[in-house]
Amino acid sequence: MKAIYWRLIPFLIFALLVGFFWRGLSLDPQNIPSARLGKPLPAFQLPELGNNQEQFNSSNLRGQVTLLNVWASWCTSCAEEQLFLLQLAKDGVAIYGLNYKDNAEDANKWLGEWGNPYKMIAADQKGKVAIELGVYGTPETFLIDKTGVIRYRHAGVLTAAIWERDFLPRLKELEKST
Repeated sequence: MKAIYWRLIPFLIFALLVGFFWRGLSLDPQNIPSARLGKPLPAFQLPELGNNQEQFNSSNLRGQVTLLNVWASWCTSCAEEQLFLLQLAKDGVAIYGLNYKDNAEDANKWLGEWGNPYKMIAADQKGKVAIELGVYGTPETFLIDKTGVIRYRHAGVLTAAIWERDFLPRLKELEKST
C-alpha cells in the first residue's frame, strides 16, 4: 500500500507545477501593481530638461488633473506613443514629462524630431524620482489628480484604446471633483 503513495508523489508535484504555470499564463503582463496608487506624488525637485537654471518640482503637478509620462530618447517604445501624446496635448490634456536616465542633448534632439507634447520636462538623469514612483521601465504614464495624488498608472505604450478605456473615464471623474 505504501508503494502506491510513493508513486503518486511525482504525479502530485507535476499537477501542482501545471497549476502554477496555468495560473501564470492567465496573468496580464501590462497589469503591474503599484504601491504608489492613491498616495501623493513623492516630493522632488529636478532641473528642467536642457535648462539647469529652471527647476521642475512635484508642486508643478498640482492644481489640475495631469499626466506624468516617463520617457527617454533611447526608448524605442516611447516613439510609438509620441504621436498619440502630441494629439492629447493638442486636445488640451496637461502632460508633463520625466526624462529617465537620458542625456539632455539626445533627449532634446529626439524631441526636435518627434515633437514635444510636454508642458515641462524634468531631467531625472540618475533615475531617483522614477525609482520613488516605482517605475519598471519606459514608457510609463501616471494620472495625477488636482491635489497631487497618483490615481492611475499604465506601464507600456499609451494608445488610443488604452486612453479611452483606462484614462479618459478616470480623468473626467477627477475633473468633476473639487
